[in-house]
Amino acid sequence: MPGFLFTNSGGDFMKKAIFFFDANNWYHNVKRSYNPSEIDPLKLVKFFCEVKHYELIEIRWYASVPSISDGENMYYNHMSYLESLEKKGVKVIIRKLQKFSNKEILKRKQQTINDLDLCDSCKKLVEANFLDLADIKRKEKGVDVGLAVDMIELAVIENKCEVCVLISGDADFIPALNILKSRDKEVLTAMTPKGYSKELIDKFPYFILRNETLMRFFKDYPGRQIK
Repeated sequence: MPGFLFTNSGGDFMKKAIFFFDANNWYHNVKRSYNPSEIDPLKLVKFFCEVKHYELIEIRWYASVPSISDGENMYYNHMSYLESLEKKGVKVIIRKLQKFSNKEILKRKQQTINDLDLCDSCKKLVEANFLDLADIKRKEKGVDVGLAVDMIELAVIENKCEVCVLISGDADFIPALNILKSRDKEVLTAMTPKGYSKELIDKFPYFILRNETLMRFFKDYPGRQIK
């Protein structure tokens, strides 16, 4: 893919991989230790491609967008950050943050799935597995569901990769990962220790992003080989 040089130069077989960032989960967990904007997600991707011998197909960043009413500085800083990712070749998928009442949640989830314009077979898989996602009153509408659906579509329906790397510690993605596993797709998840669901760790291959590893992905960190 233009702009990405994260492939292994050796003669080993390389599995095609797509990286899926759950940006909200990433931000709230990383900020426990560091300023997330100071960490370069492309360095993290490069690390995994080198140590796992992955051929990078795409990096996808799933994020909610705040309203200007939440604060102009917050809004414009967020949009500037997303723009910087896009300039590096990252595919940014955004949704607006909305507030839900408990009575609206199930209806809105179904509408979100309908709006994704899925094929019939994929829609049935999604409806069977994602209508029971955990309810919270302030939710990135469609972000989690959209990410899960895209993993299934890109890996299973379109067969664009052998590996899905999920940068998230959220157990809500387990149904999607089960589908990938049942279709012989490799799955790897990664997140900080405190933000990692134990259930996710127990069920799938994982990589814990400890502080000493995260600091290697700082934008201004010296370009030494990551061990």
